[in-house]
Amino acid sequence: MSVGWLCKHTPRPQATTRLFCFPYAGVGSSAYRLWAAALPASLEVCAVQLPGRENRLREVPLASIATMVEAVVAALLPHLDLPFAFFGHSMGAVLASEVARALASAGRSLPRHLFVSGRRPPHIPGAEPPFHTLPDSEFVAEINRRYRGIPAEVMQQQELMALLLPCLRADITALETHLPVRRAPLSCPISAFGGADDRLTPREHLEAWSVETSAAFHVHVYPGDHFYLNSQRAQLLADLSATLAPILSAPVLWSVRA
Repeated sequence: MSVGWLCKHTPRPQATTRLFCFPYAGVGSSAYRLWAAALPASLEVCAVQLPGRENRLREVPLASIATMVEAVVAALLPHLDLPFAFFGHSMGAVLASEVARALASAGRSLPRHLFVSGRRPPHIPGAEPPFHTLPDSEFVAEINRRYRGIPAEVMQQQELMALLLPCLRADITALETHLPVRRAPLSCPISAFGGADDRLTPREHLEAWSVETSAAFHVHVYPGDHFYLNSQRAQLLADLSATLAPILSAPVLWSVRA
């Protein structure tokens, strides 16, 4: 079931908590399509659907984190009437953390837990040079060198690549032009997840998220590379469920602030 900026592949009207999932570069809400089946029935998975992908393919993709955050916050506000948590992988980690900061700045309730995955904190510059302005062929080659993120069968289909590239380039542009300074920590707990063989996000980058919170902080490293969350999905979701267990078992005693 898809509703504008949010997609609930498995709607749970009786849920007591919502998990908002933020996409990584070039993908849409379907990246989280299978998650609900492995999570508690009291938790509703709401995947953020950005323009330029899947059922929003005809829309112009956004090329700025700030623009994404503004639109996503407006879309989320009507759905913050239950306790909620954020999960974001790669670009999604940046987006999730910046949406949390925007909610804090607006005096809104924060996520009960922020899960960031496969990405360094926004204030830490990357070790590799920017590549969002490269010609298409070089851009695609660099994406695969860094992330190994485009399957070979997709690479061989020119029409499919033509559909994918605008969204992917916009996402990389948004990431590479988002250069905030270090800011005051958030008050919500943070868990940082990553793959042991992800050379772009070593453990020290995951540990660096500790300065982003004044609350509890944990690091979880799994076997695998940048896309460990696919091969290690069962363990990842088990750990996520365990972290959220106290929230899921608590009675719902509050609603979103006006």
